[in-house]
Amino acid sequence: MPMKRFLTIAAPAALAVALTLPSVAAAQVAAGTVPNTFDRPATAAPTPRPAPQPAQAAAPAAAPAMSPTPANAASEETLRTIIAGLQAGTPDYSLLTDDLATQMRAQAPTILPIMQGFGAIQSFDFVGSRSGADMFVVNFANAETEWIVGMEDGGKVAALLFRPAEGSATPSTTPPPAQ
Repeated sequence: MPMKRFLTIAAPAALAVALTLPSVAAAQVAAGTVPNTFDRPATAAPTPRPAPQPAQAAAPAAAPAMSPTPANAASEETLRTIIAGLQAGTPDYSLLTDDLATQMRAQAPTILPIMQGFGAIQSFDFVGSRSGADMFVVNFANAETEWIVGMEDGGKVAALLFRPAEGSATPSTTPPPAQ
């Protein structure tokens, strides 16, 4: 019998026998003990600490107000082109900054089936802009979504985010099971 096969069979059996022996099993127990603090005789109660002073709650920074005008006039047309490319399975990465294009290429296997499952665009509405980014609500046949588009001065998309629209159910990209 080859040595490797013998070790493969014999090693688990030897280990099982060794663990059942009293001396080996006892060796598995910790070599020392830790005192149990609950077994000590009671001592005087520690001196109470002064009550903590309530912290001055800092007022949360208010988010800048949403502007009713787009931060970039080309954002809607660019977003429509991006969505069409994603649904067709051929995103136009030239519309994106190099960094965003790299990130989108890495996520394409996940994003493309989701976008294709959304169905046709039913409505496309500009919501407002904040901090240089424009927000849109895009309703598809099978999903209601919010999109945030931030464009750099050169006209390329530097930030792109989509998520389920607030108050809508998470979009389903799989058909319901057959009855």
